[in-house]
Amino acid sequence: MPQEQPRASERESHHYRHVAESFGVDAERYDRARPRYPDALVAAIVVAASPGLDVLDVGCGTGIAARQFQAAGATVLGVEPDARMAEFARHSGVEVEVATFEAWDPAGRTFDAVIAGQSWHWVDPVAGATKAAQVLRSGGPLTLFWHPFEPPPAVNEAFATVYQRVVPVPDSPINAQANKPGMDVWQVMLTKAADGMRQVGGFGDPQQWRFDWEQSYTREEWLDLLPTTGGLTRLPADKLDEVLQAVGAAIDAIGGSFTMSYSTVAVTARREPPPPDPA
Repeated sequence: MPQEQPRASERESHHYRHVAESFGVDAERYDRARPRYPDALVAAIVVAASPGLDVLDVGCGTGIAARQFQAAGATVLGVEPDARMAEFARHSGVEVEVATFEAWDPAGRTFDAVIAGQSWHWVDPVAGATKAAQVLRSGGPLTLFWHPFEPPPAVNEAFATVYQRVVPVPDSPINAQANKPGMDVWQVMLTKAADGMRQVGGFGDPQQWRFDWEQSYTREEWLDLLPTTGGLTRLPADKLDEVLQAVGAAIDAIGGSFTMSYSTVAVTARREPPPPDPA
């Protein structure tokens, strides 16, 4: 599957603004098809942020995570660079400001928690951690999380074969076949985010969380989700159709549905209080 992370090159994923801001091409589909986050993750962040419940959602997209935090009692402000995604989120009841996180002006506002679901790889890890440190109240967590997943081998192989045929790999920041297996790929992403926090300073020692869960997909449901992934959002219609036909045939061959294993992984660190004034 196309993992939304940088290829091994001199360019980092946050430089690919054309990809980062392509998900709004079909915001309604994105909101409908993308998986939600484990309730246990939301609860853990709310507990870490307590007693305050003001949450800043970086790269909030259509508001999937934001609405889950609202349901848990939090007040959420989203920051989202794609105006189409932001507009959808507003209609779903989320307050959103349109900007990249690096350029966003907090205007003196502070928050009890900063989160980023499936989006921090589009943020400069050092500039992002610097901005998060500026807006977090003492003790508040910065928590960044992603959804690693592994489709059945037959579905994965069908996708990889057709994707390599239709996508110009040298120009894509999306790696259709990761160089490292399984969670090793995501560990690189978690480590890079944690290193950004350490480089900036002002955070406690970053910790990692993992939440394992499953979700079943019919052929139609999986083909609804695929066009919302970073490797496919900018494909011409004929190439996208070629990908969907190949993957759909593979799902038909295994009975028309499958159960996906997800592992929502997170890196989190608390904002440390400022050092006492020597005066």
